[in-house]
Amino acid sequence: MSIVPPPPLVGRATELRTLIDAVTRPPAVVLVEGEAGIGKTRLVRAALDRLPSGDRAVLLGYCHQIREPFPYGPVFEALRDVRGRLPAAHRLNPVTGALRGHLPELAGALPPSPQPLDDPRAERHRVFRAIRALLAAVGPAVLVVEDLHWADDGTLDLLRFLTGQPPRGLAVVATCRRDGVAGPPLGRAYRHQPDTANVIVRLAPLDASGVASLAGALLERSDLSPGFVTRLHERTAGIPFVVEELVRSLPASPPGADDPDALDRAVDRAGVPLLLREAMAERMAGLSPAAAGAVRAAAVLRLPAGERLITAVGGDTAAEPGTPGPGSAGLAEALRAGVLHEHPGGRYGFRHALAQQAVYDAIPGPERRSAHVRAMAALAATDAPPLVQLAFHARRAGDTGAWVRHGTAAAQQAAALGDTALAVEVVEGMLDDPDLPVRDRGPLVLMLSRFAATGLSHQRVVRLLRQVLRGDFLSRDVRGEVRLNLGVVLSNQAGDAAAGRPEILAALAELNDRPTLAARGWASMAMPEWGTESLAEHAEWMARAEALVATADNPELSAAVLANRASFEMTTGSPGAFDVAARLPADDPRTGVRREVARAYCNLHDSATTVGLYAAAERFAREGRRLALETGAQYPAFLLDASAIRREWLTGRWDGLRDRAASLGESATETPLIAVDLWLVLGLLALATGEWEEAVRQFHRAGLDAPEARNVPVVTAAAGGLVDLHLARGAQDEAVAEAEGAVARLRRKGVWVWGASLVPSAVAAFARAGRVETAAELVDEYAAGIAGRVAPAAHAALDAARGVLAAAGPRAADAAACFARAREAYAALPQPYAAARAAEGEARARLALGDGAAAAGFREAAESYGRLGATHDAARCRRVLRDIGVDVPLPRGGRRGAGALSQREREVARLVALGRTNREIADVLFLSTRTVETHVATVLRKLGVRSRTQIAPPA
Repeated sequence: MSIVPPPPLVGRATELRTLIDAVTRPPAVVLVEGEAGIGKTRLVRAALDRLPSGDRAVLLGYCHQIREPFPYGPVFEALRDVRGRLPAAHRLNPVTGALRGHLPELAGALPPSPQPLDDPRAERHRVFRAIRALLAAVGPAVLVVEDLHWADDGTLDLLRFLTGQPPRGLAVVATCRRDGVAGPPLGRAYRHQPDTANVIVRLAPLDASGVASLAGALLERSDLSPGFVTRLHERTAGIPFVVEELVRSLPASPPGADDPDALDRAVDRAGVPLLLREAMAERMAGLSPAAAGAVRAAAVLRLPAGERLITAVGGDTAAEPGTPGPGSAGLAEALRAGVLHEHPGGRYGFRHALAQQAVYDAIPGPERRSAHVRAMAALAATDAPPLVQLAFHARRAGDTGAWVRHGTAAAQQAAALGDTALAVEVVEGMLDDPDLPVRDRGPLVLMLSRFAATGLSHQRVVRLLRQVLRGDFLSRDVRGEVRLNLGVVLSNQAGDAAAGRPEILAALAELNDRPTLAARGWASMAMPEWGTESLAEHAEWMARAEALVATADNPELSAAVLANRASFEMTTGSPGAFDVAARLPADDPRTGVRREVARAYCNLHDSATTVGLYAAAERFAREGRRLALETGAQYPAFLLDASAIRREWLTGRWDGLRDRAASLGESATETPLIAVDLWLVLGLLALATGEWEEAVRQFHRAGLDAPEARNVPVVTAAAGGLVDLHLARGAQDEAVAEAEGAVARLRRKGVWVWGASLVPSAVAAFARAGRVETAAELVDEYAAGIAGRVAPAAHAALDAARGVLAAAGPRAADAAACFARAREAYAALPQPYAAARAAEGEARARLALGDGAAAAGFREAAESYGRLGATHDAARCRRVLRDIGVDVPLPRGGRRGAGALSQREREVARLVALGRTNREIADVLFLSTRTVETHVATVLRKLGVRSRTQIAPPA
């Protein structure tokens, strides 16, 4: 068992405030309610630790499940340690002497014992009065009674007496469980007093974020994957004690980030914590045989089930259909006891999976197998037999044939319904089982590889397929298809073309006898966005795929190859791209065919976005999303969401874009390499606001960490952004080096339409370095490369590149004309950020000409940048305006009051919050250091903080 730090209090901020508020305003009665393990005691302890300092007594008493004869024991237990707070005996109420026999520890501090009373009821009332008087004497005080649900009747009577007329300085806090208990915890005789605060604090299970916080603190890790958190939440139902015990049972050194699934598997293998196992055994021991039987039946079924199914699995056979038998009565008893819980839809089951597992593990093996056989019979008799459940029960019953039959049918049914994730999960589970016969492994491996090619999750699939390919039980043609699908998964879902493409090539060598299947491999290799091969080689592979598929009668395969051809044409700016796309069989009745069309539309959206055809991209997105949802094509759907973020950046929809990109990126923990569009956009947004380090980090995530192995169009755009960053920071040599490498990759590939975000920046880098001839050659080569191509973004970029080259000439008039054409072209796309950059270039050219319209151009560019949120670019234009003597006030937001930050102050505050020094802020915002110092002082004053570290990024 791992050693973990003490568990923190998570997800209870509101409840903690409520409890502290009540306790600090006595008299008060607070009931903290919740099921076992929910954190009642922890909440109370946290509240006591946070009480304001002062002379307040904290008295703790406990009710016990197994009690010895000791009247009012919990309260007397709490009073034993109050001696140091008691006044002299002569100052105490004489009635407190009645407690001498009950509290021998305090005998010397109490008044003399009064004469015994003959009436037991009168004697008890005197003891109650004595306790209240003693509590008044030691007050202010907090009396905590734990586990009130186990209190004896006498203790409940005493507490009702105390809370009915509490001393003015007393707060009573009781924790209690309500499972299986009707009525209020203090009994129906309890009445709220108008001058006493009466508060009930009900604790609910933690949600997924609370479970993540608790587990992260216990494991001292901040990199827990959403999958692990979801699994942990499902297993524990968000009950803090169960979360803590399960986390404690994980390995002492949990697996690292190199295997995100490892923690998920560790959770599944952890079993039931000992304390929880003992608690469930104790609760089962208190049930009648019929109730225990119903609980065991529910444990065998695993999922919440209806009454008839539970009683059937429990072996209950009523005399007449619909006649309640002992099983029904037992189920009702288990529900009253809180061992089982009612779920929506008239179903009954356990509170959390670990409770179910604890009961299941305690059932003797022969009884378990018999119960699973009964479950199979009962489920098979339903109108729509649940195949996944039938497979589960068949496996547990030891019926291997039925297990394989039902499992295979379940996976096929899930795939047909578009639930690819479930299909993959079912087959993975079967292949993971060492008892699966060898003869059944081959067909299942092949099925898994086919399903995985359209799913999103891939890491477990890749491990399984690689393990299988190392064996020798697959035939050559089956091995070739499995390897082909592995290569496709690695290249697409994993985004690791360097690993996937060699697998595809190896598979093609094994598929000599299956030419139609080889066509899929060649079509995959033909996609030019990946690899270092030239466009001519990709075109040759595409032609080979089409020749192979032309002789086959396989609609799904034909659709797959046609999908790749359409994407090929669109991404290269071919004039015939839309004609090819129009041939896609979007209305084909076969799910497999429409799934390939969904993939095509999602790829077409990405390609159309790259070349600047945004209206067409939106149409492809709508159809692609619809077909992806219909057919369960998860991988294309995710790609569509990610590339839509890039389209939003290009078309100027920046409001909230950073948050949207980051949120979508968080869901790509298993597939970070296919989220490159998101990292690119986050890098470009950081660049526009002067967040240099963040921009560099995101550009490398987008593919510059391994540019030869990543998506070429995205890597090219990221390189353009990095060139701009180096130029902005005055790093001339770094800008040129980055430009040279990116241009070389683009030249080798030969798809020049992808250079729209790179070429103008590369030309600027070469020109500033004095290599004007190199810049001119690049412009000519780019113009020839995009000639005749349907790529509006590339043609606009050509005008921008010509403007940069002319400005370096210096040919200011030509530069102004080129930038003006670029500005108009970008505005028509629309690409508002690129249009603003062209407008700024035009203004600089006009300024060089002495044209009075230059100031208006800079002002227009600054306003455009400001609307987008490109604060660094806007500040650059305003700096030029100040230099030429034009006063440009910053745009102001709505009226916020005297203490609100101005636009400039918000920009400064954001950079301070990012840890920038005044010198760095001055560089980003084109201000003097002294001006920044003044703004920082104003921000501190307006925010009411003393330190830069206390400044948070403005909302």
